Amino acid sequence: MRIDIITVLPELLDSPFNHSIMKRAKEKGLAEIIVHNLRDYATNKHKQVDDYAFSGGAGMVMQIEPIDRAISQLKADRTYDEIIYTSPDGEIFDQPMANQLSVMQNVIILCGHYKGIDHRIREHLITREISIGNFVMTGGELAAAVIADSVIRLIPGVISDETSALSDSFQDNLLAPPVYTRPAEYKGWKVPEILLSGNTKEIEKWQMEQSIERTKKLRPELYKKL
Repeated sequence: MRIDIITVLPELLDSPFNHSIMKRAKEKGLAEIIVHNLRDYATNKHKQVDDYAFSGGAGMVMQIEPIDRAISQLKADRTYDEIIYTSPDGEIFDQPMANQLSVMQNVIILCGHYKGIDHRIREHLITREISIGNFVMTGGELAAAVIADSVIRLIPGVISDETSALSDSFQDNLLAPPVYTRPAEYKGWKVPEILLSGNTKEIEKWQMEQSIERTKKLRPELYKKL
């Protein structure tokens, strides 16, 4: 899978993709993450990519020309399944969406910044707008990192134990059950006996019951979907 990220602050994305699972995914050749500095596509002397809004008011707006130039150049080399804009207006990102994106071959993520982007970009170039929550951030770089991380970890071979990703919270609209490790008792705090029984069928039943109960208590909006 290839993800091209277009941003005015490429340095913000240095760390997220050069450590841990993301780094291993790239080293294995399972994921390619290319970060593009939008200023490289500006034609003016000062590499400016924003301007005042016609409507006036506070805040600058990302210009259409450098963004169109960047996207057009990328599309000249390959076909993209989605061109995503990170925006508080977009669909709320969730696990089913991550699953859907993980089977795609090529994706562009345009990071929002300043007061937003010229709306013509959203009308004519963007295929999907995604938000990671009902709040506003300084820019879309961290949102792009969140999306890329959650998508790439689902690609077969990225995580050594692929069943681990399939049992994550939200894969079935349920939170994951509690997990424990050794020692079985610490300061009088004990691991539930069922998990020490070796009875796989009963353990799975307990885990499902715990998932349902935790979802009902902690995330009632998810529980309603069951």
